[in-house]
Amino acid sequence: MLSQESRLQVQRGIQVLGVTVNPLAMGELTALVEQSIECGDKHIFANHNLHSVYLFHHDPAMRQFYRLAYCTYVEGMGLLMMAWLSGHWLPRTNRVANLDWINPLMQLACERGWRVCFIGGEVGVGEKAAANLRANFPGLQVKTEHGFFDQNSTENDRVLDRIRAEKPNLLFLGLGMPLQEGWIVKNWDRLEANAIFNSGNLIRFVAEVVRTPPRWTGQLGIEWAYRLMMEPRKLWRRYLVEPPMLLLGLALGRFKEKVGELRFKRPE
Repeated sequence: MLSQESRLQVQRGIQVLGVTVNPLAMGELTALVEQSIECGDKHIFANHNLHSVYLFHHDPAMRQFYRLAYCTYVEGMGLLMMAWLSGHWLPRTNRVANLDWINPLMQLACERGWRVCFIGGEVGVGEKAAANLRANFPGLQVKTEHGFFDQNSTENDRVLDRIRAEKPNLLFLGLGMPLQEGWIVKNWDRLEANAIFNSGNLIRFVAEVVRTPPRWTGQLGIEWAYRLMMEPRKLWRRYLVEPPMLLLGLALGRFKEKVGELRFKRPE
């Protein structure tokens, strides 16, 4: 067991669009996950993208979720660009997409014998995802549960009981925003896992029921366009309406700052 003095510390957060993110690279995040498992901790490894930032400002449960988080990494390239516009010159390595992180994380889980659990997707999607992961990482201990259960009934208790029985080291919640975050907040005291992730559509990508965007699109900041083309009815508001509203908020915030500086500036 690591002493408190020897533990890795989460890098101090920065403010972007009214939310706090920790500028962490993939290797740093992996080390923090490994530490959480080694020490028997229970931590939320949250992520932010432009969609989650928009929901953060409109949903109290989302704000509570991020207050519970151990750290919050930048998952979307759009948010990294917003950080640049806000004066935070973060390197591209501080954008950690779940689609890029999942394979290194599963490789490590396989090597260390970590237990993995995915919750989300339609019935049968989890089994496809698990089969793909086991094919790529033989010996991986992975369990899945579909995400279409009644969160206000005994079905919810059944899911929690299964998590308690499995005691996963890595727990991925893929119920979609803001349902997954609200579920974690509601059931926080009953969850037994070391590292908990809000993973959105990740399980469907792993199952290959949704086509994975070419990874170069993420580096260029156009992954959103590929996803919009694949699922226009589902994603049009997320990619065409929410970002302009956030940009407007950023512009208004900058304008108010300038007005405040002029108002309180002493005459020479």
